[in-house]
Amino acid sequence: MLRLLLATTNPGKIRELRALLAGCGWEILTPQDMGLTLQVEEIGQTYADNARRKAEAYARASGLVALADDSGLEVDALGGAPGLHSARYAGQDTTHADKMGMLLAELRDVPDEQRTARFRAVIVIATPDGRTFQTEGVCEGRIARAPRGAGGFGYDPIFLVEGGSRTMAELPAEEKNRISHRARAAAAACAVLRKLADERADTAAAGC
Repeated sequence: MLRLLLATTNPGKIRELRALLAGCGWEILTPQDMGLTLQVEEIGQTYADNARRKAEAYARASGLVALADDSGLEVDALGGAPGLHSARYAGQDTTHADKMGMLLAELRDVPDEQRTARFRAVIVIATPDGRTFQTEGVCEGRIARAPRGAGGFGYDPIFLVEGGSRTMAELPAEEKNRISHRARAAAAACAVLRKLADERADTAAAGC
């Protein structure tokens, strides 16, 4: 089976990506599995920039196809913030609770109809020969008045999914993994991975 390296050490992302990519036909590995310790600075100007930097760095270091995800929460009333800085909102070493608390404080006087927001995820797949492939997924919703739910991670407890009354953290994992921004980006990434697998099979057959 072909091997795919997840270019992240984030436990929440690893858990979700393993589930989302399980049917793609690749063995999913983590940096820990490979004994890899890389520090890739997220200094890009877009989600795609950051994801590409991570995917390319891990592909070079491992010699494997690598997949990186960069994502964020975009709140319309805050001009799209925290956006690219979602992971560092309220400071580099703050907790998810700190970040959500700061966001809710900034939206305290914003009426419900103006609390629209979206999660956006960009996935980049990098191959050892230098090729990259990009996919994107978006999940629309709005910001709740207070955190609810124990599932998911990050801003999930304050994100009300469009068309429903539950936060992302209140959804069963199976449901979240059908509708989330990361699920949509991963579905498109699976199609890319299948094409790469077909390419390798064709190359192997031609060499026989």
